[in-house]
Amino acid sequence: MAANKELVLKMYEEMLKIRLFEEATIDVYQKGLMPGLAHPYLGEEAIAVGACTALENDDFITSTHRGHGHLMAKGGDMKKMMAEIMGKKTGYCKGKGGSMHIADVSLGILGANGIVGAGLPIAVGSALSSKRKNNNKVTACFFGDGASNQGTFHEALNMASIWKLPVVFVCENNQYGYSTAISKHIAIENISDRAISYGFPGITVDGNDVEEVYEAVKVAVERARKGEGPTLIECKSYRWTGHSVGDPGTAYRTREEVTENKAKCPIIKYGKKLVENGLATEENLNNIKSSVQEMVKEAVEYAIASPLPDENEIYQDLYV
Repeated sequence: MAANKELVLKMYEEMLKIRLFEEATIDVYQKGLMPGLAHPYLGEEAIAVGACTALENDDFITSTHRGHGHLMAKGGDMKKMMAEIMGKKTGYCKGKGGSMHIADVSLGILGANGIVGAGLPIAVGSALSSKRKNNNKVTACFFGDGASNQGTFHEALNMASIWKLPVVFVCENNQYGYSTAISKHIAIENISDRAISYGFPGITVDGNDVEEVYEAVKVAVERARKGEGPTLIECKSYRWTGHSVGDPGTAYRTREEVTENKAKCPIIKYGKKLVENGLATEENLNNIKSSVQEMVKEAVEYAIASPLPDENEIYQDLYV
């Protein structure tokens, strides 16, 4: 991509926000301040940031159970997110949704989703709405390698293809579907190859390279906006932690494997690139980190100080 200092520093900052927020979320869980579980996005920050940077503010995204990174990259409020994670009234869903159900339609965030593969048909519905309204909006659909084996994946890709919908399918291949290695649940080398059978482009990129993700999604978004239909982009990355905060992830993979993949850290990798190319100094990066650390600290403090939902509101916001 062309050197744009403001853009590249913003992407670096956004990745760092996700990393430090997720580390804080794990700490919150370990201190017993969070009801339920969360699914850390550590190691996959470049995908959310690269993809969402390629979108316009009024475009849409659908997310997953591992959604904090997507929500933050699309402009989600860190304080409201942390409050929701802690089940507080000031959270995005008044503390009733928790980590896996954060949404903000005003930002184009159509919701995280606790059901594997459920965001795919929602994204197709969103894209169909945009096409019928002719509003020039694109929907980016995030999902994992495990979700690519669900029926919703094939149904969504087929519908998007035959109607040439403005949707970009972003597969986050983090090598594991819960505790099952990808080599044991998919027989092909690249998930992106599946796009061929539906008649639209599929591409595999390095999910640890934020600029590579950005460039691929940017092309796909432009194609969708021109009415040429969907694209499937597979971003190969690695899930640093276990499936959730309650899973140590040690029973099904080796310490050596984790160490080897952590050495490919997208944030360290990008920081070095920016310094080497004269787009940032170490001081710049340290200042960004200090600023983000303060943001995360304030978000945690805000959530802790926020009230719990009133028990009289327990049946409000329910749709049956």
